[in-house]
Amino acid sequence: MPLCSMKKTYVTRMPDKAGAFLVAGKIIAQHGGNIVRVNYNKAVDLHTLFIEVSANEEQHKLIKAELSECGYLSEINSESQILMIVLTLPDVSGAVMPVLEILNAHKVNISYISSQENGTGVQYFKMGLLIENTQEIRALIDEISRVCEIKILDYEVTDRLLDGTVFYVTFANEMRKILSLDQKQTNQVLVHANRMMQILDDQKKSPLKTFDYIRRFASFVRERKGENFMPQVSFITLNDKLTLFTIEPPCGSNTYVIQSDDELLFVDCGFAYYRAEMTALFKKLFHGYSTMKKSAFITHGDMDHTGLLSEFDAVYMSGSCYDNFALEVAGESDFREQNPLHEPYCKLSRIISGYQPPALEKCIVVGRREGDDILAPIGSHFFAGQRFDFYEGKGGHVKGDTVIVCDELKLVFSGDIYVNIKGFSEDQKEFNALAPFLMTGVDSNPALAKEAREYLVSKYSDYIICPGHGTIKKF
Repeated sequence: MPLCSMKKTYVTRMPDKAGAFLVAGKIIAQHGGNIVRVNYNKAVDLHTLFIEVSANEEQHKLIKAELSECGYLSEINSESQILMIVLTLPDVSGAVMPVLEILNAHKVNISYISSQENGTGVQYFKMGLLIENTQEIRALIDEISRVCEIKILDYEVTDRLLDGTVFYVTFANEMRKILSLDQKQTNQVLVHANRMMQILDDQKKSPLKTFDYIRRFASFVRERKGENFMPQVSFITLNDKLTLFTIEPPCGSNTYVIQSDDELLFVDCGFAYYRAEMTALFKKLFHGYSTMKKSAFITHGDMDHTGLLSEFDAVYMSGSCYDNFALEVAGESDFREQNPLHEPYCKLSRIISGYQPPALEKCIVVGRREGDDILAPIGSHFFAGQRFDFYEGKGGHVKGDTVIVCDELKLVFSGDIYVNIKGFSEDQKEFNALAPFLMTGVDSNPALAKEAREYLVSKYSDYIICPGHGTIKKF
């Protein structure tokens, strides 16, 4: 049985004269070794030559012995490896210095470096790093990836740690490209993705599936931007003065709009990522949109329902929703993020969707929950002569989840206490398969969520139910 081939890098010290490399080449060839890479920069070091050789263990012993015998081997570990990387740096003075400082701190030698101005505003630095062990290079790559984009060109997998590090760096670069992220955002994505992977790994779910789902989530959102943003739009005449428009995007919550002459009432408003597309749609649907009075009700504080709140003059909500936004404005974890299982997904969604919390001065508290009712009345607000009653749940979906009811119009806005899964479009089916996996479930308390859902469907069986996702339901 042939011996297994492996790569080793020999750090040689050669005399500066013709034929020096030829001697080393003959020694390697004589013992059956194959030179797969050579690195030499005379301007950096006149005598040091890095020779990477593929051979089996016995052949390497013979090569090492003969190179030592002729005085070619450096005192540096002759079994070191060369890691080839490419750094993407801004084309400005001193841009490479933070990376060089990291290499210096780790006492890592550069066997090769090359860069050239290309007129694009960035420079690509190609480096060969001499590494002693994979544990060291793992920490090194982690640090460099926080400073700039790094691509691994070639490496020998001798340790799962190095292999895993390369995997993370590759994933970060993919996410950077998909979402056009800056360095800080890329670092955050990697941190949240890793935390999500650890949570799911504890549940015996595949890490590779986790990262695949994150890629699919980011790609799905990105690919439906611009001309590819094609929501389903429908309308219902409620009475001789009011019309209800339903906008169902490919991802994110439904947006409902009740039109009354020159005034609009919105209920929920989807992802912030589609602000430009949604605003263009509003202007198409409602003549004079820019000058119309616009207010909004929200059913709960999840960012896939609240991305466009800055569009409105006033936003009406439960006290719990207000508290949720106050936490976000203060830079603290909101109610959803306080759940360790949901936090990584929510923080990742914040980056992907471009979510920003609303201005608190626009947020108006309708009331606060009291008592133990499944859906407790917290207050009311009038629009176009119609009374809308707010009922707050027990937080089964998320703290502050609210149902909004107009008895006269027999109209219910359920938020995510009830979603019409059977009414999902193909895009919605695809997208809504991702979040439950990445969040390990969308409800904070599934038992309470089920109780509220069953109560709502029973109590309002003869109403039009406008769900958080999916088509309107008429029982």
